[in-house]
Amino acid sequence: MAPKIETTRHPIAIEIEGLDKWFGGFHVLRGIDFTVKRGERIVICGPSGSGKSTLIRCINRLETFERGRIVVDGIELTDDMRCVDEIRREVGMVFQQFNLFPHLTVLENCTLAPVWVRKLPRREAEAVAMHYLERVRIPEQAGKYPGQLSGGQQQRVAIARALCMNPRIMLFDEPTSALDPEMVKEVLDTMVQLARDGMTMLVVSHEMGFAREVADRVVFMDSGQILEAAPPDAFFGTPQHARTRAFLAQVLR
Repeated sequence: MAPKIETTRHPIAIEIEGLDKWFGGFHVLRGIDFTVKRGERIVICGPSGSGKSTLIRCINRLETFERGRIVVDGIELTDDMRCVDEIRREVGMVFQQFNLFPHLTVLENCTLAPVWVRKLPRREAEAVAMHYLERVRIPEQAGKYPGQLSGGQQQRVAIARALCMNPRIMLFDEPTSALDPEMVKEVLDTMVQLARDGMTMLVVSHEMGFAREVADRVVFMDSGQILEAAPPDAFFGTPQHARTRAFLAQVLR
């Protein structure tokens, strides 16, 4: 039986203060201040190049930042790799591309990190993996290789693989953007169920229907800044910023 999602430790899951990030001369993140409470579901949207993916990649140090402060689950993110590794053990991430190991079966993909990082006995890791493969509704694919699965199935394996580490926080970087339209719903349905179970989630996505159904807050970014953050009813019903209104007019058209 997989561990339950913990929702009581550290009421603030993520705290970001004064975050600045450059790519060469390009100032991609500009003074980001943002707090995520434990159990909160955040959907981040905005035009291409607005800094959405860079922001969530900074949270588990897939991107470094030049100025500011990030605290994840009570641990301040520093250059110390022991600190980075500790945070990464508690933060799962699902990417646009599935990033599965093509030479390993679905079950082997899901058990690799629990065995080598969490030091779980293989039999226990396999039991946890099968639990989460059942959660994402593809236990029958455990013995197959990623190349034998559809895109939607591969993304659900990627979600199961992240959950096998029993993370406290999940980051999703446009998880449906590489999928054919008919495969999007099966991945979003999996994420909806995960949200209902109380997982802390940050999701970069243009799936506005998902944002309406699941998000506690919808965040709009443009030019490296957070321009607006509000509950879905207010965000979609009465957006305050002209740039937000223009963006919604395009994506909801």
